[in-house]
Amino acid sequence: MGTAPPVLVTGLPRTGTSWTGRMLAASGELVYVNEPLNPEHPPGGSPGVLDSVVDHRFQYICPDNELGWLPAFTRTVALRYGFRAELRRNRSPYDLARMVRYGTAFTLGRLGGRRALLDDPFALFSAGWFADRLGCRVIILLRDPVAFVGSWQRLGWTVYFHELLEQPLLMRDQPHLEALRPLVGSQDRIAKAVALWRTAGITATDLAERHPQITLARYEDLARDPLTEFRRLYEWADLTWSARAEKRVRHACTAASGTSSGGFAWSGLSRTAYRPMDSRRALAEADARLSPQEALRVRELAS
Repeated sequence: MGTAPPVLVTGLPRTGTSWTGRMLAASGELVYVNEPLNPEHPPGGSPGVLDSVVDHRFQYICPDNELGWLPAFTRTVALRYGFRAELRRNRSPYDLARMVRYGTAFTLGRLGGRRALLDDPFALFSAGWFADRLGCRVIILLRDPVAFVGSWQRLGWTVYFHELLEQPLLMRDQPHLEALRPLVGSQDRIAKAVALWRTAGITATDLAERHPQITLARYEDLARDPLTEFRRLYEWADLTWSARAEKRVRHACTAASGTSSGGFAWSGLSRTAYRPMDSRRALAEADARLSPQEALRVRELAS
């Protein structure tokens, strides 16, 4: 790995982390690593990528509990794939194919002087640790609450707040998360999604104020003007905004809805949510996923 820092792209799920990560990877200077802190296998549970056990969604890592995490992530950002560790745990045909893919990408990337790019929404609350202890340049994605809640509603997602509330160090360091406790067990998915959005926004703003290696980016700004905004993120991440990168970003952000052509097609070995798209059209469509009454309620809860 060269002297330039690794990159972490984070934010709540469905805020555009995969899209942003893929656009940064268009530089050709990064090795894309998909959600090492996701507790589900795949994409998580891969000791070749991260040789540590993830106990919670939004696993909180800080100096007080970093003993097992620091060496594991040091290897990850150094692009040192653990073939033996992977084979001890995962041997299905899918896992073996994924091992070949990641192992090759890590090895060739390291030899070629590329850097790691971690796309991981589950790293949001630990972003300060990634910046301070691993030297990451961190990009935290934010999204309009109506679009965010609408995306979660369309997918039928909800959140179990005990995953956050049962982490004592997280609650110690980010006490504003106590606002989630009254909604434990609630069946009101909209209220829960908005509460998560609010607390994540507080976390993101606080982290960006306290850590100079962390910047915020708004999904809507990226979608409206991808070339300008991604060029800014390239500069932030110390990446080269080349003619090739610009061409790939332009193509990937103006693709017809549903197409899979271009440089960032769904591969079958990655669980990333990103597909080529018309980013401006996608921005307009996001606001239509909730009824006017639901959208109004989201705005009121988010204010």
